[in-house]
Amino acid sequence: MSEIENTQIEYDDFKKVQIQIGEVMSAEPVEGSEKLLKLIVKFGEEERQILSGIAKFKTPEDLIGKKIPFVTNLKPRSMMGLESNGMILAASDSEGHFDVLGVNSEIISGTHVS
Repeated sequence: MSEIENTQIEYDDFKKVQIQIGEVMSAEPVEGSEKLLKLIVKFGEEERQILSGIAKFKTPEDLIGKKIPFVTNLKPRSMMGLESNGMILAASDSEGHFDVLGVNSEIISGTHVS
């Protein structure tokens, strides 16, 4: 049985996860961390600070201006003395390939993913 089959959830559980398209306005390394990038992400009229452990795979220049799906209803989390208010959606495989998910540039930031 695959890992996916072992972790099945009910549809109502999935509906609890709020995913929105965010536009990365700025990105910079977090001082003292080799993994973390600090992103400022715009969701419609709201901006949030989101920390992500993707610095070994992506540079700030790779992300600025990109529209990416984020989980936006996670409880805030403190890392390296900074607060993170969301989570970027990305994929990695067993061969070491990594990328953040993206959407068509015409999609408006703040759009809910369903």
